[in-house]
Formats: sequence, structure tokens, C-alpha cells
Amino acid sequence: MKSFDIPEIYKSNLITTIKQVRRAKDKLKKDFSPTELDFGNVKVLLSRHFGFCYGVENAVEIAYKTLEENPGSSIFLLSEMIHNPEVNADLLSRGVKFLMDTKGQKLIDFESLEKDDIVIVPAFGTTIELQNELSKKGINPYKYDTTCPFVEKVWNRAAQIGERGYTIVLHGKPDHEETRATFSHSKENTPTIVVKDMADAQKLAAYIRKEKSKEEFYREFEGKFSENFNPETDLDRIGVVNQTTMLASETQAIADYLKGQIITFRKISELESQAYFANTRDTLCYATNDNQEATQALMLTDADAAIIVGGYNSSNTTHLVELLEQKMPSYFIRNADSLLSLSHVEGFDIHSKSVISDYTFLSKLENPVIALTCGASCPDSIFEDVLVKLLSFYGISEESISEKINLVQ
Repeated sequence: MKSFDIPEIYKSNLITTIKQVRRAKDKLKKDFSPTELDFGNVKVLLSRHFGFCYGVENAVEIAYKTLEENPGSSIFLLSEMIHNPEVNADLLSRGVKFLMDTKGQKLIDFESLEKDDIVIVPAFGTTIELQNELSKKGINPYKYDTTCPFVEKVWNRAAQIGERGYTIVLHGKPDHEETRATFSHSKENTPTIVVKDMADAQKLAAYIRKEKSKEEFYREFEGKFSENFNPETDLDRIGVVNQTTMLASETQAIADYLKGQIITFRKISELESQAYFANTRDTLCYATNDNQEATQALMLTDADAAIIVGGYNSSNTTHLVELLEQKMPSYFIRNADSLLSLSHVEGFDIHSKSVISDYTFLSKLENPVIALTCGASCPDSIFEDVLVKLLSFYGISEESISEKINLVQ
């Protein structure tokens, strides 16, 4: 796989060593068990897969290379490069300006843009409507396009099955940049509807079974379907694709459920269902799968608690929290500054969507086992800072951590 030129500020010798060791021992990535760092009075279980994925590294490389090669130019990001506050803050400190927020609200009037201005498209991709708007200003929306190749893979797959007469059911968060982009590209080829979760899929099934009216559909799915969508005909043949950072297991569960509904409603066999349900299993992102499988391996351990590091608006990180909190107390933190002490963590509650003070029980445990992971947009340097600070609470020096990591080899 291609290697990228990532700024030194995002690198970590400690974390790089761990990843290199695991890759050397498990080239086919079949071992999802965590890396154990046992210091006697505390054991840390590092997830097998974590940190910058291919798409994020690609986006970061393009963004910083663009800055380096265009000194003095006006450089804009269409919206956040990735969902990591430290990366975005560093880009802002270097003079980059954001044109929109993560919800798609404009922060800068596009009318103020000049044709020589540089606009970087983030890793999530963007909508055809925004591409056209930039083109009208004389700005090439593809010249500095950091759209993740795996997001583009979903777009291409949606186009392929759309051309074969299938409607696209997009599993994603309706207000997420990637979902908005995928929806925009998909609806150019075929009717498209967004479902957020299994509950939405179950609502949609009622229209697949022809149990509810067109008018009810328009009320129930308002704002989630393409123009001129006709539930009476457009749900006869469907295919499911996803926002690449969703839970892969949930996407597959939704696809299996809707396929089952079609088989039952039409009284057909599995083989016959291919005429009504397109196979889209290959749109699931490898990095999302790897990170989630590694997280599930953490859930099988005897860990007393989990710490998950990442931006609070990061979809893929949030799903890691959702998984781990099913098994153990889980603390979602932004960086090392969130660790105030063993008994006090400033974390993010994914349910209330707010930053809260978590008063942990770790200070009361003897020889605790702590699971540690982070999202695909979290730099290794931030992950190292968290690991070092966490272990410092147990009297373990950075030198001791290095020695332990070297022994892992």
C-alpha cells in the first residue's frame, strides 16, 4: 500500500514501532487481538488497528503539500479536512480558511472567491451542487480534491447499480458531510433515499411491502429522498450502500433485513432475489472494518475500562465508543489534556452530545487493565500523548514505555 508524507507533528516513534511490529507478525491482518503492555501495576491493551487510515493520510498529505507549494495564495478548505480538532486547528493557524461548517452552512460567501483562489475538498468529498458552484467561479473543484478513494468507491458502486435500474438506499447520518456528498452523487443516476439506522429501515420496509401510502412516505422521510422519488415504484428494486464510517455490522444488518423483506413480500427464493436486491457488500471500507473488528477483540478481553481518543464529531470514533460501552465503562476523550487524573476525566457523552466530567473508578483498582484505541482521524502523536500521560499516573516513565515496546518485538 502507498506510503504518505505526513507532517512530523502527527508522527510518533512509539506508536510507529508498535504498528510495524504487528504488521511484520501479521501481514494478512488476521490477528485482531490487542497488543499487551504489562507494567505489573497496570496493563494497557492497545487495539490492533487504530489511527490514520489510508483516506485520512491521503487528505493530510495533499493539504500540507498544497500549503507548501502555494505560498502567498489564498487557500480555503471547503469544510473540516477531517474530524480531528488538532489537525483542523493547525491548518487554520497556517492561514487556511473554512468556507463552510460541518453542517454545510456557509461561513464565507462564495461570491468573495476569486478564480485564482485554492479550494481544498475534504476527505469526505463534496456534493455535485458545490462542485458546480465552485466551477462557476472559475475554480477547479478537482485540482485539490482529497476525497477518500473508498468514498469514491461507494459513489462508483452506487452509479453502477443505479444504471441497472436499482434504487439506492444509503445507510448514513443525513447531516454528515460524506452522506450529503454520496447522496448528491447517487441521485444523479438513480432514485436515492437515506436511512439513518435499523429503525429507519423498518419504516422503509412498510413501503416495500406496499402497506403504506405515498403521502405517508413523503411525511415520514421528508428531506431524506431525491427529487421525484416515487415509493410506489422506486422501492421495487434496491441496493444498499453506506457512509463508510458507519458500523459495518449495522449496514450489513440493514441490507440483510431489507433483502429478507423483499423475499418474504414477493415469495421468492434467495437466488431470485438478485433481480430485486443488488449485492453491494463490497462498499464497506476496509479501515472501518479493521478498526471495528479490532475493537470487538478488545471487548473479549478482561479490560476494566476503555479510553477512546478522537474528535467528538468523528463518526467512526463514535461507533468505537458505542461498541466498547456495551462491555465496559468507556471514556471518549479528545486528547491527553482530557485526562486530569485517574479519578477525573473530561470526556464526551455520545448520548447527550455534550462534554462532561467523568469521575472514574480507576484510582480505586489494583493492577487495572485498560483498553486503549482511537479513531481513523486521530494522529499517532496525540495517541502517544494519551498513552504516556495515562501511564504516568502509575509512575511509569516514557523511557519505560519505550523499553516495554521494544520487548514486544
